[in-house]
Amino acid sequence: MAHDVAALAAELTDMAAADHRLAGHANSDDPAERLAWRRLTARHGDRLNEIMDEYGWPTAELVGEEAARAAWLIAQHADRQLDVQRRALRLMRRAVEAGAAGPRELAFLCDRTLVNEGREQVYGTQIAGVKDGAPVPWPCAEPERVDELRAEVGIEPFDEYVARFSMA
Repeated sequence: MAHDVAALAAELTDMAAADHRLAGHANSDDPAERLAWRRLTARHGDRLNEIMDEYGWPTAELVGEEAARAAWLIAQHADRQLDVQRRALRLMRRAVEAGAAGPRELAFLCDRTLVNEGREQVYGTQIAGVKDGAPVPWPCAEPERVDELRAEVGIEPFDEYVARFSMA
């Protein structure tokens, strides 16, 4: 089992590295690059689903911090596989409740899943686009409470967060 877990950790970190290499293709003007991104994230989503079948949520205790973060990134980018995102969200929520995963990453996955379902996000982590050089978030369920909710899970205030995306 220890060898399997070490191999799993290496596989997850390799998948995240491939994700980082191709992430720029997600919104490329080149249809072939967008397709390559979609194929990669679909392959990774399928594999994450298999991993969840066998291990549940791959926590840091099981696979180490880097590989656990990689699993979260793979779930985060499984945008065209809502079943995988929803399942990852459920399993990760249980892991957070058990103290085995971080609430910050859970908040990002929660918002990403809600946006992909066409619903309002909770924490304001998902950006819809840029207007006049300023990032525009997807609609939030309680915009007046966003910073309070973000603070509860360890995310910086919204204005600080979006300043990183600013075109200024």
